[in-house]
Amino acid sequence: MKTEEILKKAKDDNVKFVQLQFTDLHGMIKAVTIPVEKLEESLEKGTWFDGSSIEGFTRICESDMYLKPDPKTYAILPWENSGRATARFICDIYTPDGELFGGSPRTILRKAMQEAKELGYTYYVGPELEFFLFKSDGSGETESFKPATHDFAGYFDYSPRDLANDVRKEIIYVLESMGLEVEMSHHEVAPGQHEIDFKYGDALTQADRCITFKHAVKSIAYKHGLHATFMPKPVYGENGSGMHVHQSLFKEGKNAFFDPSDDYNFSKVAKSFVAGQMAHAKGFCAITAPTVNSYKRLVPGYEAPVYICWAKTNRSALIRIPRYSPGRENSTRAELRCPDPSCNPYLAFAVMLQAGLEGIKKGMEPPKPIEEDVYEFDKAKLSLNNIETLPGSLGEAMGYLKKDEVIKRALGKHTFDIYVMAKQKEWDEYRTQVTKWELDKYFGRT
Repeated sequence: MKTEEILKKAKDDNVKFVQLQFTDLHGMIKAVTIPVEKLEESLEKGTWFDGSSIEGFTRICESDMYLKPDPKTYAILPWENSGRATARFICDIYTPDGELFGGSPRTILRKAMQEAKELGYTYYVGPELEFFLFKSDGSGETESFKPATHDFAGYFDYSPRDLANDVRKEIIYVLESMGLEVEMSHHEVAPGQHEIDFKYGDALTQADRCITFKHAVKSIAYKHGLHATFMPKPVYGENGSGMHVHQSLFKEGKNAFFDPSDDYNFSKVAKSFVAGQMAHAKGFCAITAPTVNSYKRLVPGYEAPVYICWAKTNRSALIRIPRYSPGRENSTRAELRCPDPSCNPYLAFAVMLQAGLEGIKKGMEPPKPIEEDVYEFDKAKLSLNNIETLPGSLGEAMGYLKKDEVIKRALGKHTFDIYVMAKQKEWDEYRTQVTKWELDKYFGRT
């Protein structure tokens, strides 16, 4: 939309305030709010802010940066609409000399998509974000160190066992009013766990939608006196929350992953893409599963993939190829199952894409698919099939990230250095903690 069209829409929507949103290095939403009278200036010239206060951005001596709203991301925040509507834009970040800031997560994804475009491809993704709802005291904080889940329902259960049915419906209504096309919602496996899926799109649009999704879920949960979390493993002994990502490359309007002559209906390009992701899965794991808690989800036995292999029907594989349906060639895709919703979607999609493109550029071929339950394999059978495992901790994942030149290049030196520093600090803080488990286990025995 042109500036005059946006200004007219804002007037018609009775907008009084405008939130200019972006994310920090870790995917946390940041925003500045301007009165609607400043919107035209912001659209045309940008809005200045202090970049040195945002983790992953600039030093104190080079702090001036400006936000430029992306007109395509205009939306009304329904939960803030009480006669004085607030509009939202997701913004790109620029340096004082008018260049896109290379350390912005959105810019990093743009760069990866441009590389794909130069090879003739558009990268499409369909992320599936799972989340938990917990009882809350209404302040947005959980009630205790061990919070209580909102219900005790299970996979695909429905009301009255699924107490969040109405909450999910309201979330869907809000998401659709903000431009997301919701395809399905349901209760997930664990008590208090839920999933709402929205239609696939190009990676930049989908990363924006992930941010919108998380904002909406948390806001509507708060309205209902609940606390929503995208923490990968909030409850011991229960399934964790993943962000499975369905991926495909399109070329000249056609799905480049589809090949009717292949047993899997999977093209050579698709197989090379998968091979590239398998080759760099250990390297990008610290981006797609970025927290200490992520690796408490990535353990065998809870439907979380830990084995680096691919397959058609095997859900224990890292990459699954959903079954082909005649007449739906454009739906041919590869589902990467290791990411979780605590990741920064811009960075996650960027490194996933760059790993896949590396496979295409080098003509990599994946090993044979494994159509057995890999969870049942012993070490000898894993070794026989050359199946490696994902890192078992954030510390281990950081070791692989530091050695992976493809992922380092995808992030850029500025972001790579800061990300490694931040995550190393996080890991060091965790590994030196004395936990309640340790006290219970050892205090009286030693």
